[in-house]
Amino acid sequence: MTASRNQRPAPEEALEQSLEAARLVADAVLYEGYLLYPYRASAEKNQLRWQFGILGPPGAARNTGEPAEMSAQCLLIAPLDGRLSVRLRFLQLQSRNVEARRNGTSGGAEPACFEQVSQLEVGAQRWMSWDEAVPHELVLGPFGVGEFERPVVEAVSVCEGTDIESLHDLAGAEVGRVVRRRQPLRASVSLSLAELPSATLPDAGMQPLYRLHLAVTNTLEGPIAGRAEALAGSFLGAHLLLSTDAGRFVSLLDPPDQVAAEARSCEHNRCWPVLASDRDDVLLVSPIILYDHPAVAAESAGALFDSTEIDEILTLRIMTMTEAEKAEARATDPHAASIIDRCESMSPDAMQCLHGVLRNPHLDRPTASRGGSDPGQTDPFEVPTWADTDGAPWWDPAVDASVSPETDRVFVSGVALSRGSRVRLQPNRRADAQDLFFAGQDATVAAVYADVDGNDHVAVVLTDDPAADLHEWYGRYLYFAPDELEPLAAASSQPTQPQPHEHESQKG
Repeated sequence: MTASRNQRPAPEEALEQSLEAARLVADAVLYEGYLLYPYRASAEKNQLRWQFGILGPPGAARNTGEPAEMSAQCLLIAPLDGRLSVRLRFLQLQSRNVEARRNGTSGGAEPACFEQVSQLEVGAQRWMSWDEAVPHELVLGPFGVGEFERPVVEAVSVCEGTDIESLHDLAGAEVGRVVRRRQPLRASVSLSLAELPSATLPDAGMQPLYRLHLAVTNTLEGPIAGRAEALAGSFLGAHLLLSTDAGRFVSLLDPPDQVAAEARSCEHNRCWPVLASDRDDVLLVSPIILYDHPAVAAESAGALFDSTEIDEILTLRIMTMTEAEKAEARATDPHAASIIDRCESMSPDAMQCLHGVLRNPHLDRPTASRGGSDPGQTDPFEVPTWADTDGAPWWDPAVDASVSPETDRVFVSGVALSRGSRVRLQPNRRADAQDLFFAGQDATVAAVYADVDGNDHVAVVLTDDPAADLHEWYGRYLYFAPDELEPLAAASSQPTQPQPHEHESQKG
């Protein structure tokens, strides 16, 4: 039976929806830096990988620079009969070695032997030796909130493994093989829960507030020789998803005033807890600093493993790669092959989506009720079509007749500056190092702008710039705050006091 739109999902279904949404961001964290553009094994930037969330074996820090433990504290509101689950997510390194077959002697009486090579071409396909990774999600619990009389310690392990894939030519003869090897992983996860009876929240009802402490420690034993061996025994991209079926987590970035002190006292070691669902029933403990309720943009066509890059720019770079470069990327890693194929097949409409979308900045992010999303709730990611009564969009300057950059004025030391005013630049904000090159130069004001926070910005064109006319025609201006300008002349017809919608800026 299909539930009606007005029915809220069952608690189990709602929690699973929260987890699925959180996994989208968690997957981006898991593979952040896994393989960087230009996605080739030969690229210098891909010689040192696995930058985030590494839990190395004990004593291996001298080889990897990464300790064995990560830990965090967070705040949880939950009833005594509530339950808490922990999902440890990470990558396990998998070495991929390509071996070429070397036939035995004596007419094949001796078994064939294999020799490791850097790459092997079989027909139109190229195989390369490379380090891949296998994703894991280990579920611990659920644990009863009222059952934490003492800390809980759970041991986790991942088995070693070897997979062999034979490679055959078009005639069916074996010409080589791919050998994938994984080393075992061992860790312990500890949890403890302490009630904070002195702190209460008005909307928590009778549910108590707890401080949850959790730690993950790599416990793999044995000697470690070098970085490669240390990484083979490490948890890579390690992070946690915490979920509760009947409670909610409290923001540590923007906590309610009643528990602000408790939030500030929470300690974190090599990880960062953030709310990861609209219901606040999932917490992401990330090795990367994030904000509450992080989300993957709906316009993103797929993972690129580099969240510091803009999807559109990175996609355009990929499309400029030569066929030889693309072939090497495809041979480097299946994920790279998927990225190349996706970018090559991208439609003009999909590319246009990467260029961005206009959303209403005046709408607050809607917060779902604790029982589930309310029917008819506004989708914050829906492309808006707002307009005033005359049909003009909200961002059109014509909507606000009081805003006119070409005629607006700003007052500096009692002198009105507007389009055509001459000024001397005195940069002091240090927002852009390039601004220092303009110190002491004369300029002409082209326009006066105000941002949504009420701050004034003066657009200028350098007087001695040979391309001043072109910059003026294209609208390519330099922008300075009023207190970074020295008026050089004031027209006698200009008033000496600010008028409505104008501001006085005092130079420091």
